[in-house]
Amino acid sequence: SCHPVKEDYINVHLVAHTHDDVGWLKTVDQYFYGARTRIQNAGVQTILDSVMDALKKDRNRRFIYVETAFFWKWWIKQHDTVKAHVRRFVKNGQLEFIGGAWSMNDEATTHYQSIIDQFTWGLRKLNDSFGECGRPKMGWQIDPFGHSRQMASIFAQLGFDGLLLGRIDYQDKNFRLATKSAEMVWRGSSNLGAKSDIFTGVMYNTYAPPKGFCFDIICTDDPIIDDKKSSDYNVDRRVDEFLAYVKNMTDGYATNNVIVTMGEDFTYQNAEVWFKNLDKLIHYANLRQANGSKYNLLYSTPSCYVKAIYDETHGKAKWLVKEDDFFPYASDPHSFWTGYFTSRPTIKRFEREGNNFLQVCKHLYALADLGPEDRVDLNAMREAMGVMQHHDAVTGTEKEHVAHDYAKILSTGIDECEIITNQALSKLIDGTGYKHPEIDPMPGTTDFTICRLLNTSQCEFTETNDNFVVTVYNPLSRSVSKFIRLPVTGIHYTVQDPKGKLVVNQMIPIAQPILRIPGRQSAATSELVFQATDVPPLGFNSYFVRKTDQPIIIEQPTVSNTSGAVFEIDPDTGFISQITANNKRLNISQEFFYYNGFVGDNTKASNRSSGAYIFRPFGEAVQVAAKASVKVYQGLLVSEVHQEFNEWVSQIVRIYEGENYVEFDWLIGPIPVTDNHFGKEVITRYKTRLNSDSVFYTDSNGRELVKRVRNFRPTWKVSLQEPVAGNYYPVTSKILLRSGQDEVAVLTDRAQGGTSLRDGEIELMLHRACLHDDAFGVGEALIEEAFNSGLVARGSHYLVFGSTSTDNPDGKSVAAQERILAQNKLLDTWTFLSSTKGLSFADYKAKYKTQFSGLKQALPDNVQILTLEPWKGFSLLLRLEHILEKDEDNLLSKPVTVNLQNLFSPFAITSLRETTLGANQWLSDNNKLEFEVAASLEALVDVDQRIDDSKLRGKWNDNGNGSNVKRAVLQVPQDLDDFTITLQPMQIRTFVVEIQRDSLNI
Repeated sequence: SCHPVKEDYINVHLVAHTHDDVGWLKTVDQYFYGARTRIQNAGVQTILDSVMDALKKDRNRRFIYVETAFFWKWWIKQHDTVKAHVRRFVKNGQLEFIGGAWSMNDEATTHYQSIIDQFTWGLRKLNDSFGECGRPKMGWQIDPFGHSRQMASIFAQLGFDGLLLGRIDYQDKNFRLATKSAEMVWRGSSNLGAKSDIFTGVMYNTYAPPKGFCFDIICTDDPIIDDKKSSDYNVDRRVDEFLAYVKNMTDGYATNNVIVTMGEDFTYQNAEVWFKNLDKLIHYANLRQANGSKYNLLYSTPSCYVKAIYDETHGKAKWLVKEDDFFPYASDPHSFWTGYFTSRPTIKRFEREGNNFLQVCKHLYALADLGPEDRVDLNAMREAMGVMQHHDAVTGTEKEHVAHDYAKILSTGIDECEIITNQALSKLIDGTGYKHPEIDPMPGTTDFTICRLLNTSQCEFTETNDNFVVTVYNPLSRSVSKFIRLPVTGIHYTVQDPKGKLVVNQMIPIAQPILRIPGRQSAATSELVFQATDVPPLGFNSYFVRKTDQPIIIEQPTVSNTSGAVFEIDPDTGFISQITANNKRLNISQEFFYYNGFVGDNTKASNRSSGAYIFRPFGEAVQVAAKASVKVYQGLLVSEVHQEFNEWVSQIVRIYEGENYVEFDWLIGPIPVTDNHFGKEVITRYKTRLNSDSVFYTDSNGRELVKRVRNFRPTWKVSLQEPVAGNYYPVTSKILLRSGQDEVAVLTDRAQGGTSLRDGEIELMLHRACLHDDAFGVGEALIEEAFNSGLVARGSHYLVFGSTSTDNPDGKSVAAQERILAQNKLLDTWTFLSSTKGLSFADYKAKYKTQFSGLKQALPDNVQILTLEPWKGFSLLLRLEHILEKDEDNLLSKPVTVNLQNLFSPFAITSLRETTLGANQWLSDNNKLEFEVAASLEALVDVDQRIDDSKLRGKWNDNGNGSNVKRAVLQVPQDLDDFTITLQPMQIRTFVVEIQRDSLNI
């Protein structure tokens, strides 16, 4: 359906589009319905109505749409006649879906599991409605503020032909255009090799139309007036201006095909105005071909554009390969978009908890065989999490009232999923087994409660009930042991495990700063701690908790703890001074600081303020306190040091029995902002003596590591006027340093900005209060409030230290330990609370199951079930992933084989068929465009002679990190006949499976 291009002409692909933020200055609904026009004149339903009317008038017209969240909201309200028109537009290529995810996700603060989920759901809706013709073939990341390598890998695994980007660093873009290398092949994974390659183009004008050519009711540019009798006739001038723009473009690109975006934020509310002018522009520009013009204008789409490039170059030219990422993004010398890595830290944590609960919800739905009537509840959470991935949602770059609406959307999704988990657990704990629905459609239900305010150490259920049942669900594919913490009002409790055996428990005081958190409404001053041991994979253990008058002594076997972590506190400062983990000692200090944010009037680059997007510190970081007051609590299960640095910064340093990491449970806020006019951006620093030699590593969306070298970029020579902000990178889950075989890593519980500004040092930003807007659109200072006070944020860092070899006590490399710990925290056990119903433990166990496993046997430590969810009809969607990179561990980094047929307890898999990552196309049917590659993009850097970065480049190229574009292609093995699959390091495989339920095992 692509319009034909002309050989020996410059083919100018005009792409009519609208960029519709799924929330930003207005809420999702306000944008859709066009409400609150004083904030922004934008209404998505009007855009879609208008575009469909305009497409009816001329089959030559083309339009692309991206945000499935908005399209679906519009689609389900349409009459069948309108739907028939839209299906015709899709079939004949007039309307093309690009991207196809629920929203255009951010790439710095999002986790790969949530990205894959929201693509899966958006693509599913398009597939169900339009079939093959509605299947997107292109990534369209035009507005995210920097681009991750993992995202490129995801697009390649989705089977897409290409990826177009809007925003990259201004210095990088200038160099790309100067060397005609703005189009490349991006290799998204060093583990998957060429299978992660995707053709990638950086667009000339981000995603806006050329200056003077915005033909929208919200623009003021002149239309094209072609009546020669009119005194305002301007065809010749307008065509001249447009072709001059195109000439400048072609100077920066290497082929005879260029793309010009004709649209902007929420444009096409009157689509006919646009199309009428584009019709004229195409007509009059192409008339000049008769007089020797070499420009050919055509309506096009991103997929047609990339196909044209492929056809022009295949077999004739090869492309340079990019192997790093596009972070950090700067739009001018003083505007590094690295503040949003941390902005709105509580919504970043809430999103991560939402992902955790969505996976639990999907698992329990599939394991308990709930009916189709429950899918509405599940879909609400799928869609809420899809909205949260938007590049103005989890990023924290939205207006305050929109942030509140995002939280409400996610909270409502959790409410809906709670209905599912309640029904599923009720069905699974029913001791009499599965009731066939035709005989007993409603098994007896138990009310299960989740405590959503454990971050403030409060839980009404455990505080008001003397006796209760704690059901701990494990969403991982291996058994785990988890220390459970519950706020209580009693002094003594007993805890019985699923078999009735008494479990050691410990009461520990809640830290005083937590008791003072604004809005906390709880009588609890202590937390009950016990260990849920060996919780089965995709299963649960139930624990019976009773309040008692006297402590009950439990005999403990003597255990020599050789692998657990130990830390020491400096008695003079109250700061941590040493850690021992994996039988290795590390001298370390950890302190809190804050940067004053730069304040300016934003009229020019040098006056840029620090704000929601931009991190721009003013001066050196200021130490929060030179000393901390400490309280020490030691026990059989957990030992803690409660530190108070001042009235708004405190922390608990914690180790659990047998665990080989140290937890730093920090509490920041309310940040005082009345003592200066700068605002404060709060950081923590971990200082060691490791010789990291300017090198550190951060994760890419929670998956593969990316090497960073301070003050350096691999594919161009950077000049930094902001040496702090310009060295900040997104940390989705981990940042680490290496020296010899020593490795120290800090794992985070949410996305944060991080760096290593000095050797041996890790810095992470925790919370921000910016008193001035940075003038990039949001129009508000970043001052969050809750309960009539500044916002308080609480979170955790997990510090791991050990050897990169396998001589640690557990036989695993420290990298493998980090991977397993990251999985434990991302897909944490989920705690459900329920009544004992007045029963003794013996009576409760006789009536209900206290233990369940969804798997017949645990999977290996390096394999995780990434997705298990109800799909279409009675089928399930199943994804498995290898969680280690190659060379991270001598054993666990090897390929691993899994038999799926007899894996699950409640059902047997009777057939399976592999799909692309998005589950919208059979893998065997995917034939994406493969562009031939030559050398690395890094080969061009010496064109720039102004800067000598040879020493830093040497550090980048150490340990095999230099260019290597001839890695092996990962072949998908033909291994499905016997239900046995093999996973290579970092590989994800996706299947639609048909199942046979085993009624005896439910």
